[in-house]
Amino acid sequence: MTDCLELFRGYGKTIQRRPGVFQLHAPFQPAGDQENAISALTSGIENGEKNQVLLGVTGSGKTFTMANVIQNVQRTTLILAPNKTLAAQLYGEMKAFFPHNAVEYFVSYYDYYRPEAYMPSSNTYIEKEATINEQIERMRHSATRALLERQDVVVVASVSCIYGLGAIESYQGLAVPIVRHQHVPLMGFLRQLSDLQYKRNDMDFKRGAFRVRGDRVDVFPAHYEDRAWSFSFFGSQIESIHEIDVLTGGKIAPLDDVTIYPNNHFVTPGPTVQQAIIHIEKELAQRITQLRDENRLIEAQRLQERVTYDLETLRTTGICAGIENYSCYLTGRPFGTPPPTLFEYLPQNALVIADESHVAIPQLRGMYLADQTRKNTLAHYGFRLPSCCHNRPLKFEEWDDMRPPTLFVSATPGPWELEQSECIVEQIIRPTGLLDPEYTIHPSHNQMEHLRSEIEKTITQGGRILVTTLTKRMAEQLSEYFTEVGFKARYMHADIDTLARIALIADLRKGVFDILVGINLLREGLDIPECQLVAILDADKEGYLRSKTSLIQTMGRAARHVRGHVILYADKTTLSMQAALGETTRRRQIQWEYNIKHGITPRSVKSPLLHIEHSDSDHDTWATLSDAQLYQAMTKAASDMAFEQAGKIKRALEYRGWTAADIALGCKMREHVDEPDC
Repeated sequence: MTDCLELFRGYGKTIQRRPGVFQLHAPFQPAGDQENAISALTSGIENGEKNQVLLGVTGSGKTFTMANVIQNVQRTTLILAPNKTLAAQLYGEMKAFFPHNAVEYFVSYYDYYRPEAYMPSSNTYIEKEATINEQIERMRHSATRALLERQDVVVVASVSCIYGLGAIESYQGLAVPIVRHQHVPLMGFLRQLSDLQYKRNDMDFKRGAFRVRGDRVDVFPAHYEDRAWSFSFFGSQIESIHEIDVLTGGKIAPLDDVTIYPNNHFVTPGPTVQQAIIHIEKELAQRITQLRDENRLIEAQRLQERVTYDLETLRTTGICAGIENYSCYLTGRPFGTPPPTLFEYLPQNALVIADESHVAIPQLRGMYLADQTRKNTLAHYGFRLPSCCHNRPLKFEEWDDMRPPTLFVSATPGPWELEQSECIVEQIIRPTGLLDPEYTIHPSHNQMEHLRSEIEKTITQGGRILVTTLTKRMAEQLSEYFTEVGFKARYMHADIDTLARIALIADLRKGVFDILVGINLLREGLDIPECQLVAILDADKEGYLRSKTSLIQTMGRAARHVRGHVILYADKTTLSMQAALGETTRRRQIQWEYNIKHGITPRSVKSPLLHIEHSDSDHDTWATLSDAQLYQAMTKAASDMAFEQAGKIKRALEYRGWTAADIALGCKMREHVDEPDC
């Protein structure tokens, strides 16, 4: 039986990646500058160039160019996006281009995240608080599984992928390969599922659970959404394996073999945990001695209580709250070495594409320093052991050293990628013949009256409007103002849940509302062909949000519509405005000359609505409710003191155009409920 169990566990086995061929499906062929760009970039990768830049203007089809390069080089590809919204859009586009290949989505799975921190000035300790999005967590598991099993994989990730992830040697080493007719003791099978952190639940069968029904064991893998695996035993032999529907239990298809991956990326073998506890105790003793020698008795007592509690939890359950703070011992890696990240899951011949690199690269630079400042403070005041600093994102130098050949894509590349790149390819000509949008500079005096007039004209013509502000509060107030004067408007900023942002953009494109107000989320890469008007408030306020790069990117949101127009509200023309408008004029001239030479008539971009996979989340449920039902659910949640839930429903009402006054009085309910005082 021991030999059988060791064979079953599969410790240390390397899972072979299945070969696959990228097959691009698109209803059009490369045109304009795309053909030359695809050829040049493909040659650069095949010739071993590590850094290349694709300088492509908005609406020139950079994503299509990227997809063609992926098909040409046939390499596993990681696409980095600077935010979740853009990552979701790229994910949808790549799934449409590669329907028969593995296109995955890997972003931070926190809908809400407040990191552990301590502020010495006010003696305030802030405990870590987070809300995990189960759907995104599932998609992260699907991404790592695909990277380990297949070669034809495109992973679209946010820059948060440089944060620590479970070590690949543990995640892959604990994976359990199962083959039909394999001899496996039933109790050993159940024990191994528990070791992989799957929980037995015979009543509520959900992702990450397993259930036992006589001689049949059903397992709901961490990477599946609505399917599970059913294993039928005959004695100590697996008689059959089937993929089943989790709702009905009906069989979908027979399987010859499957591989069960851990239910948690941070799963660690039992012997490793026991060894880690020894090292943690040793560091704890040394640190307490040091603190007492410095007469810092409060910090010593605090540290001893916190770490001792964590150790007891580790011994009992194999996991504890904040286990990531002990990652250096659980991974067995020496201090100072890079933490395990998604980049370690990539094959050696992979390709990295940094989309909107002018934003992504600075983000990669800044993550490590901000993280270490917070961790050092926690360690200094006895909230964590000094080794907690090992749980960190990659340093920029580490990322630069380990990354595969990289293609930097942007309409406004930054200085670093331009300096690093051996090949810089321009893609200025748009296949549609569209020119960069015309622009108007209007004084800030009476700007709201002027903007209202322009919005009315645009809505009459069937166009959509983006309005950019400088603050979240102003975005919310402006959205409320537009609603009060009779427009259908919403706002979007960083406080909006990830999947809700995607839904907002889809609703804007479908015409559920006409005006979207936001800050910097309305800039890079958002594909909204219906956007006819972009209004930039406070365009003359020099700074990050009104720099040359930001202005060019924001103006580019109107570059997919044949009547695209940009209004910059400003009382003076800043240097950033001059540079941005000058570059826009240059690009217009190049496109105009190309159109004249080839007899091209500009036409608006046509692109289908793309949907990211989603499960039955709160937003999906609320979408089926009327305004009155939503309002009643919000008041009930508030009366039950479920304030977080009430806040989410309040935001859902705001997405539908409710103002603060409406929510306070319930006035929108007058269409559904007889309330004479409303």
